[in-house]
Formats: sequence, structure tokens, C-alpha cells
Amino acid sequence: MANTFLCGRYEFDLERPLVMGIVNVTPDSFSDGGRHTEPDAAVAHARQLIAEGAQILDIGGESTRPGAQPVAAADELARVLPVIEALRDCGVPLSVDTFKPEVMRAVLDAGADMINDIYGFRQPGAIEAVAGTRCGLCVMHMKGEPRTMQENPEYGDLLGEIGVFLGSRAQRLRAAWVDPRRIVLDPGFGFGKTADQNYQLLRRLASLRVSSYPLLVGVSNKSMIGHATGRPVAGRTAGSIAAALACVARGASIVRVHDVAATVDALKVWQAAEQGAIRA
Repeated sequence: MANTFLCGRYEFDLERPLVMGIVNVTPDSFSDGGRHTEPDAAVAHARQLIAEGAQILDIGGESTRPGAQPVAAADELARVLPVIEALRDCGVPLSVDTFKPEVMRAVLDAGADMINDIYGFRQPGAIEAVAGTRCGLCVMHMKGEPRTMQENPEYGDLLGEIGVFLGSRAQRLRAAWVDPRRIVLDPGFGFGKTADQNYQLLRRLASLRVSSYPLLVGVSNKSMIGHATGRPVAGRTAGSIAAALACVARGASIVRVHDVAATVDALKVWQAAEQGAIRA
């Protein structure tokens, strides 16, 4: 696994896992849609996540929950640009969750440090929008598209198909002269995968070796947590932390979460147990 992640203005040593805090500037995200639609509310929430220990912020202006409807680029930018501009000097990298090349260009010009693309930079012009920059890049696996991805997804070889897809997309970025240290890979929990497939993926995550690229995972509050616990979204914090720790134990370098403070504490205890000592 690569020990360094280059993320725009920042550089991370991945010896210890990073926590990415979620800032949804949307009316319809599955977990917190509508809570932070106004820029001031989103910025306040982002600053709270930083105070709780978030090392990266992931800002989204379009819901990608199952069944989500598309959002125009202009509307997406109207949601995220004021937040990026207010947080540009907040002291942690700003990631933007988008798959539209025009949005990528605009948010990078505004000061974003990373692009988190659920389509894996497959949209025409996406690679060209990021190749000549210094931003970090998250390549995610998704079967289908948000509107249809949970309609009976089938795989012949779950881990093999995910690995081949992620490897091929990373290679396309490398062919565009992207520094490999800018690339992280996300196997896409909940994106075109049943609950059983999600847990098969989690159990075998350590075997998902795609060259030396670090893994970013997002399991926070997802339906896979509800399937195991029987709890609604609002009651999934403990289950989400357990899943995040299971992913880290299997090699994940970055965990994308809603509940930053609780996850940071859990990781500190897990690391102390693994190392047999408390480290600052």
C-alpha cells in the first residue's frame, strides 16, 4: 500500500487511518438531507466536524442515494461553491463528491483539494478535468447508476469484478500522467450491491489488492448497517463505527463518516489496542 496520499495542498502519511467527515449540502441525502442546505448551516457543520477530528471534509451537492434523481450542474454548484469558498482556509482538505466535469473544474478553481467520483471518472471529460491538477482523486466502483443500482445487482465474481474495474480506472488516470500518489480507491459499499454482497465485500476487503493504491470506504449509516441491526438511519451510529473498524482492520486507509467524534474515539482505542500503547 502506498504510504503517502497527495491531496491538493496537503500530503498525508497513511500509517494511521484518516477520518473524512461528510457535509451534505442537499435536501434529499439518505442520512442528513435537508439539515445543512443553507451555506451557513453547512459551514457551521463542517467546522464542528473539524473540531471533532475530521482530517478531510467531503462536500456533496447531489444525493447519490438509491433512487436519487439527477441534479443540474448549475444547481449543484450553487449549493457547494459558497461552502468551499467559506472553508477554503479551514486547515483541512476539501473533497467534493461529484461526477460532472464542469463541476470538477469549478470547485477546483474555487479551492477544492480532492474529487470523489462515484462514476470512477468515466464521464466524458472527467479525466481531462482533473489530470493536470494536484487534487486527490477517489475512484469508486458502482454497478449501474443511483436511480437503478439496487435493482437486483448480480455478480459472477464480486471481488474480482470490483478489483478489475478499479484497477482499470486507475490505469486510465495513470495514462493521463496522474501521479499514483493522488489516487485512492473506493469499493463502493451500497452502490449496486445487496446487503449480503456488502458484507461479503467487507469480510474479504483485505483481499481487494489493486496495485499499491490506498482504500477509502464509506459504510456510515447505510442500509447494510440497518440490515444487520434492524435500526433506522438515526440509530445506526454504533453499527457504523463497528463496520468502519472492521474495514480499517482489513486495510482501509480512509473512512468516510457522518459521526466524526465517535469514530475518532473508536479508532484511537483500536489503535492503542493494536499497538499496545497510547500514541499522541
